[in-house]
Amino acid sequence: MQAADIMTRNVITVSRDSEVREIASLLLEHGISAVPVLGDAGQVLGIVSEGDLIRRVEDDKRSKSWWLRLFAVNDPAEYVKTHGRRADEIMTPDPLTIGEDMSLAEISRLLEKHHIKRVPVVSSGKLVGIVSRANLLQGFAVAGQETQGSVDDREIREAIRKEIDVNTGVPVDRINIIVSEGRVELWGLVENDKQSMAVRVAAENTAGVKDVKNNLGYVPRGYVAA
Repeated sequence: MQAADIMTRNVITVSRDSEVREIASLLLEHGISAVPVLGDAGQVLGIVSEGDLIRRVEDDKRSKSWWLRLFAVNDPAEYVKTHGRRADEIMTPDPLTIGEDMSLAEISRLLEKHHIKRVPVVSSGKLVGIVSRANLLQGFAVAGQETQGSVDDREIREAIRKEIDVNTGVPVDRINIIVSEGRVELWGLVENDKQSMAVRVAAENTAGVKDVKNNLGYVPRGYVAA
């Protein structure tokens, strides 16, 4: 099984001039912890994470303490990160990226080595998906580290995604689909039982599917999209 078999394809992204408030709203609205920053040609310029935004809040609080300012070391780069208003000013630039054919074991080692939670997937220099720790765990749960995904499994996965996106009315960006030898596992968040059932039915009716395991959870009560 490879990156192409588990990655999230409908990636929420921002441009280099997206404002901080816009980015914060996107993270809240989609329940995600980071967004890639893309250039005009679809290349990955950087990543903005919730940690970058939290650091801005913490820095603002510290700036109010006069006694902490006495010991502060002025750093132009850090100043831009904590005071910038656009994505290209606060992002982590030139992030690690991987290809669609990287194995789960290799991805796992990469995340561990560099202490990161997610990695963009690129093809021909352009973003095609993103693999998070959650995606990895879902993949390992289905097939284990040594199983290689087949072309048919990828076609099934794409057919399910298309059916959900076009015909069910359920936001597909919150759903991840893992397929191994025709056996499907559904992960992610939906609003209610009807949406959960619609996603399951979409998977069950897809040609080549042998079995469907529904692991979908529900958006927390009281959650309001920004």
